[in-house]
Amino acid sequence: MCSQIAYEYDGEPATTALCHCTDCQKWTGAAYTSNVVVPRTAFRVTKGSPKTYDAVGASGKVNKHFFCGNCGSGLYTELEIMPDVTCVKSGGLDEGAADHPIAVEFYTKDRLKYSQAVQGADQKPEFA
Repeated sequence: MCSQIAYEYDGEPATTALCHCTDCQKWTGAAYTSNVVVPRTAFRVTKGSPKTYDAVGASGKVNKHFFCGNCGSGLYTELEIMPDVTCVKSGGLDEGAADHPIAVEFYTKDRLKYSQAVQGADQKPEFA
């Protein structure tokens, strides 16, 4: 939001996903996160140094959250359970939270009652 952090990735996203877990609800202050999932090797920070916060997910593995130390914007997450990808928060992309086709919804067991399933998206109660 404040432009002190910039990042980029090469290629097309591996997938787009929503996560309804309570960790993501707390992380965003919303019902879920909207993520563009990209290969970790294709992602890089090009400006600034994000701050991090580690949370232990339901899997017992670390979810490393990256955010701007100046404005507090959530930027991306790297999950031990998904070591090959980076989950970029779609609202932080230059074009904003574009109408990306959602391929999968994770932690649907934690989905809030007012949030409906995305038609055509794979529905996963957890990550497993």
